[in-house]
Amino acid sequence: MTKAEIIAEISNKTGLEKVDVQETVEAFFKVVKNAMIGGENVYVRGFGSFVVKKELRRLQETFQKNTAIIIPEHFVPSFKPAKIFVEKVKNGNK
Repeated sequence: MTKAEIIAEISNKTGLEKVDVQETVEAFFKVVKNAMIGGENVYVRGFGSFVVKKELRRLQETFQKNTAIIIPEHFVPSFKPAKIFVEKVKNGNK
């Protein structure tokens, strides 16, 4: 499902204009991105958590050049679904 399809479905279910729904969805994503860029986690009860994970420094071997490079520690965005959400997806795909 694409973002456009999500916007269309929300618009159909709520009766709101697609432009208003699009602005709201874009604002939500912007808030989540800015929070995570600032190092904050975002928790949505019943859905999941958008968390910033710290990847430790590691050694990466390249077999083509037969060398190794050091990848410094860095942060990556991650999503962890809520337990209730996971259970609904497990039961809903049957």
